[in-house]
Order: sequence, then structure tokens, then C-alpha cells
Amino acid sequence: MEEEKVSRRDFLLYAMGGWAAVGIAGVLYAMYKTWEPLPEVKAQATVKFDLSSVEPGQIKVVAWRGKPVFVLRRTPDMGSCKDRTVKEEYTVVTGICTHLGCIPNWEADKKIWHCPCHGGEYDACGKNIFGPPPRPLDVPPFKIEGNTIVLGEEGPEYKQMKEKGLTT
Repeated sequence: MEEEKVSRRDFLLYAMGGWAAVGIAGVLYAMYKTWEPLPEVKAQATVKFDLSSVEPGQIKVVAWRGKPVFVLRRTPDMGSCKDRTVKEEYTVVTGICTHLGCIPNWEADKKIWHCPCHGGEYDACGKNIFGPPPRPLDVPPFKIEGNTIVLGEEGPEYKQMKEKGLTT
């Protein structure tokens, strides 16, 4: 058999094609790394919180994705929150007013959240009861694992709320 010789022109064509492929791969990798979320952002995607650490009538604030999330363990005198409850006794809502984005304050004596910006009020279930807020406080995506709530993941309880239109 006779060996086929590669001409100088074909060799340069193959070499340039190889370098072009390496260059394109490098550009695509750089684009991927640019669009990939930073590790700090990924770490904030989900937050675990132990619900048993909240006493009845007490509120705890958990930071999730840079937002406050209010975890309130309701008492019997706060009334029931049909369909807006976690484990039948907890209210878990994003602590941002649905009117203009202020952070409401919990007034334990009145058992309401009061927004200082425009006087909006929410009951212990997070439902708007007075003032300009157009809708209840938002319920963040959550999943229950025993006595722990995982914020940022959609569990069956959250999906039920979502199907009923109680979350945004």
C-alpha cells in the first residue's frame, strides 16, 4: 500500500481547525462559569430551621436568600389559619410587606404584624386585615423533614397551598 502524503496546505488547515476547536471550547467553558451561580448563592438557596426551637407565642426570623422569613408558633388565642399553616401551629411567611416592600413589625400584644410605612396590618396567619397591602404575606417554598423546615424546596405541604392559590 502506498502512503498518502498530506500536503502542507491540508496540514495547516487541520492545525488551524484544531486550534479553533480548542478556542471555541475555552470560550464556551468561560461562558458556562460566568453563568453558573457562585457558591455563596448556591448555599443560600435552601435554609434549614428547627421548628421545635420556637416557643408558643414566639417569633423567630430566619434569613433566606437575603429576605427575612418570619416563623411564628401560634397560640390557641391567635385563631386558626386554615390552609396557611405549617404543622398545624406554625405560620411561616416572608417578612416583606406586599404593598411597598417594608418589613412589618410583630406586635405581640395585638398579635398582628404592623407595617410602619403605610399602616398595613396582617393577622397571625399573615393575612392582610387593614391598610393598603393588596394581598397576604407570601409563603416561601418549604419542605418539612420531621421538626425541621427546609426553606427553598417545595414539599407536599407547600404544593397543596400552591394548588389552592395561597402562595405566589
